[in-house]
Amino acid sequence: MRYHLTTFGCQMNDHDSERMRGLLESQGWSQTGERDDADLILFNTCTIRGSADDRFLGNLGDAKRLKRERPDVVVAVGGCWAQSQKEQIFEQFPFVDVAFGPSELTRLGELVARERIEAVGAFSLDGAFSSDLPARRERPHQAWVQISTGCNCVCTYCIVPSVRGRERSRPAADVVGEVRRVAADGVREVTLLGQNVNSYGRDLPREERATFAELLREVAAVEGVARVRYTSPHPKDMREDVVAAMAECPEVCAHLHLPAQSGSTRILKAMRRTYSRERYLDLVTRLRAAMPDLSLTTDLIVGFPGETDEDFEDTMSLVEEADYDGAYTFLYSPRPGTEAAETLDDDVPAEVKRERIGRLVDLVQATGRARAERFVGREAEVLVEGPSRTDPDLLRGRLEHNITVNFEGAAEPGSLVAVTIDSATSTTLRGRQSKVAALA
Repeated sequence: MRYHLTTFGCQMNDHDSERMRGLLESQGWSQTGERDDADLILFNTCTIRGSADDRFLGNLGDAKRLKRERPDVVVAVGGCWAQSQKEQIFEQFPFVDVAFGPSELTRLGELVARERIEAVGAFSLDGAFSSDLPARRERPHQAWVQISTGCNCVCTYCIVPSVRGRERSRPAADVVGEVRRVAADGVREVTLLGQNVNSYGRDLPREERATFAELLREVAAVEGVARVRYTSPHPKDMREDVVAAMAECPEVCAHLHLPAQSGSTRILKAMRRTYSRERYLDLVTRLRAAMPDLSLTTDLIVGFPGETDEDFEDTMSLVEEADYDGAYTFLYSPRPGTEAAETLDDDVPAEVKRERIGRLVDLVQATGRARAERFVGREAEVLVEGPSRTDPDLLRGRLEHNITVNFEGAAEPGSLVAVTIDSATSTTLRGRQSKVAALA
């Protein structure tokens, strides 16, 4: 039996998809690269952005065609969109056979097996961590490790608490145990995942409680792990002990994705982000004081309800003051079930949103290019990922700063090599492997 999996959305969805592949393949399924050849068509969905919904629905139309041509094919829809549409999905899309939310992943194999015999509808949450399932990683030397699920924040634009539930931390011993297992399996880089990673541990029983900083240090100390990343933190929970752990542990990468969402204190308040522009920039100052070479990236939303020209200019100036290495920029779109969609008018005209995001992207690229230039002429450690996507004669890897490097050289994926950087763009570096021996 063959399956085809399409993933939309964030790193948490990428992690869940690894578990879907591992679970299915442990039960005898094999993956096919062509949807037309699949006996099971599986989607792992996102509902955070309207663009993700649109891409998914386009793909779902293709599944409808295949279901019409081959009625025995199973169409399964998982993830956040499926959770948010549980009441309507089978009525609106009757060709869908199985729907499951993020916390129901552990039952995927059972549901697919039952679907081969009888129709299966929606079902209740079982609440297990997807990290408890087997995984089939896309890159053998890199692994996602889930440390928590859900979120206790109440950002007015965000649907995550509704579809992934309240925050629940995984015991530190389980997290470290998984890191030890993947390290023994050849993983060199682990990324700790959570909707709000740096509030980790507060819900654990007292005898199991650990702070996020303590967890970072434990993971960094695991033999065989060369790099530790994490995503995504909330600025309100970025404490000094976490900054110290990042600065003091060489395995913790000099990169931080710190979502700002807006540079306007007024809009941040309307978003319920619980920090001001000034507080965010003060945090950036403290981070750069502790780690002068830190690579800093962010998320920014354009056109949130009520955003004025002045509010937008505050976001533009935030990019300049924070001196970001990169940013994910999004046009605001109302998400059903969120407070913003239910109580605020989407009153920024579409053409204004497009003009603003065009200006913002140009500024982000200019800032990123200027930041990337600091690496030119330096010798840097690169974790090799494989062939370059743009030139098969080059290798592709990544700095600890999370910047892609295309370089001339000869090295196996998963190895750490020294590369001299010759040139830079806003998103990538170009270089050549140094004559010195590989670093690892």
